Amino acid sequence: MYLLKRFEVIARQRLPILFIGVLAGFLLFVNSAESYAEPFKLGPKKCQECHKAEAKVWSGTKHAKSFKKVHKSKKAKKIVKAVGGKSMKRTALCASCHYTSVKKGKKFKLVAGPSCESCHGAASEWISIHNKKAPKAEKIVAASAKGMIWPSQLFDVAANCNSCHGLTKENLTGDNIKAMLDAGHPMNADFELVKYSQGSVRHRFYPPKVTENQAMTPAEMARMFVVGQAANLVSASAAVSKSSHAGYKAAQQKKIAAATKLLKSVAGQVSAAEKVIASPTPDNGRALAAAIADKDLSGVVGGNLPKKFK
Repeated sequence: MYLLKRFEVIARQRLPILFIGVLAGFLLFVNSAESYAEPFKLGPKKCQECHKAEAKVWSGTKHAKSFKKVHKSKKAKKIVKAVGGKSMKRTALCASCHYTSVKKGKKFKLVAGPSCESCHGAASEWISIHNKKAPKAEKIVAASAKGMIWPSQLFDVAANCNSCHGLTKENLTGDNIKAMLDAGHPMNADFELVKYSQGSVRHRFYPPKVTENQAMTPAEMARMFVVGQAANLVSASAAVSKSSHAGYKAAQQKKIAAATKLLKSVAGQVSAAEKVIASPTPDNGRALAAAIADKDLSGVVGGNLPKKFK
């Protein structure tokens, strides 16, 4: 903004047009560089300022507790070595899922295990919008455009979980995956959103009972289950050719088969489910989530819901 104002002053001084053109090009370059800068994480302490109850829940989870010990296991050290690293905490490939990395000046520092922004997106560009006093609907649109994943955005929540739990993150190459799995890294073909989100990590402090960590109703759970399976299908369909590793391919194919079967069971009531099966894309997954937002599918998928949670 300061540079743009300086440009206006210079222009009013009637300097040669060629110089002004060059300067304008430079300013456009600077502005573009700033616009495309990567958002970065601020760390869980920033969120804890307001979300104290949620932070207390998180502090008792494996995500939080892993920070001090996950890198110490023999298996972890073997996996790190297999991907060419020397330390789990200093290997970006591992850190992208297992830690929260906060920007400190020009460097990054690991401050926690998977935390708030691991699930809801790096907050540097959206936190001011999220904190602003404004209608929630407006904030959801504006903050989402800056990278925030709201709890109500079920498909994106599920897709984000899948990126780590399903080993589908963009920074993972086929060679990485093979090396990790051969060294003993787990591959969870049975990852399911309800089971993993409604147990120890559940933090649903919503009005009118903001002091109560509310359990989901059967209808809410059924909707999450369906959307989670749609995300599994989208994720696994894109990832199945990511690596030639037999175990990896088998796991993704298992997820595809299970998700397809579940979505076919609800396709009679929700045509959007059939579209996800025919074309497993993020947009079709989000369309399905929107289509079932007010539906009770517990009678259809209730038997598939987990009896125990992680």
